[in-house]
Amino acid sequence: MEQTGYDAIVMISTSEIDSNLYYATSFAAPDPFIFVQAGAEKIIVMSDLELDRARSQARVDTILSYSAYEGRARQKGIDAPSLSDILDLVLRERGVRSVSVPGSFGIEYADSLRARGYTVTVKREPLFEARLVKSDDEIRAIDATQRATEQAIHAAISAIRAAKVEHDGLLYLDGELLTAEALRKIMHATLMEHECIAQHTIVAPGLQGLDPHHHGQGPIRAHESIVIDLFPRSERSRYFADMSRTVVKGKASPKLRAMYRAVFNAQERGIELIRDGADGKAIHAEVNAILEKDGFTTGMIGGRMQGFFHGTGHGVGLDIHEPPRINKTGGILRTGHVVTVEPGLYYLDAGAIRIEDLVVVTAAGCRNLTNFPKGIGELEID
Repeated sequence: MEQTGYDAIVMISTSEIDSNLYYATSFAAPDPFIFVQAGAEKIIVMSDLELDRARSQARVDTILSYSAYEGRARQKGIDAPSLSDILDLVLRERGVRSVSVPGSFGIEYADSLRARGYTVTVKREPLFEARLVKSDDEIRAIDATQRATEQAIHAAISAIRAAKVEHDGLLYLDGELLTAEALRKIMHATLMEHECIAQHTIVAPGLQGLDPHHHGQGPIRAHESIVIDLFPRSERSRYFADMSRTVVKGKASPKLRAMYRAVFNAQERGIELIRDGADGKAIHAEVNAILEKDGFTTGMIGGRMQGFFHGTGHGVGLDIHEPPRINKTGGILRTGHVVTVEPGLYYLDAGAIRIEDLVVVTAAGCRNLTNFPKGIGELEID
């Protein structure tokens, strides 16, 4: 990465949760470690516990021993060397006096660097611009996670299809009450078989779906919308996928069916507009205009936002939400970006509808990574 205005990029974090650090090193570690990129050289400083594993797995140029640098620090009179002390030694060896850090960089480390005379500049995301444009290998990794996602949602919808509606209007599967929690377990078990894990999975029945991030809980009632939103990560590649579908066990109301058609049409138009050079802001405006043309306006009704009040899409990769955005602020789409397209409608008198696909931006349009059906015939389940 070309460096401008600083001598090195510095991170101190845990790569199992910090996607920038994992992207820079291809090494997943549960404890914080030091990363320095000075010019073309990528350097990590590892504890004895992780040193050998890093040597065999990390995609960096130089791997330094933390304990060896502790020894050097003690020789300089530092009794209990800290991460900041070790970082200082590494930077001074390479003549670094100015660094660029991510916004998540610890203030303790930043203050220590400034106190030692370094210039510290915070770079807004994306820290690594190249992260946004996915390589063929990255796209294959996301596609594999998407296949597992579809298998899991298929398992959930199959359970809804097999369920029976009893006299109380609720769904029962094999004599047991079918709940949002039970459907999540079905999906998560399927994902585990494909070496994927998921958190915060949404199975939101009825009016719970009006909050787009409500996880959903409790029994599922016939003839009401069930929003299913699954966004797992591969344990092997660490890349996410993302998909939403909405179904009804039984008969949907006329308004709910109209909402589904409108969301489907708006989503299809959004997908048509995606291509290299397109502006996410303009795509979002067009998607919203289609929904309004179909009679579905957005605003505060009865003290609650209703209609279409979230973005049309977002980037997906090592994080589930990353640039670019397809929303009111937008961003220019480029070939290799992987983004969701997920309009939705939410009304107190009808329920919720959200349909979400995952696409790769190309020069002439986009390639849909989602193979799961979504037509109006998929809304109602007998």
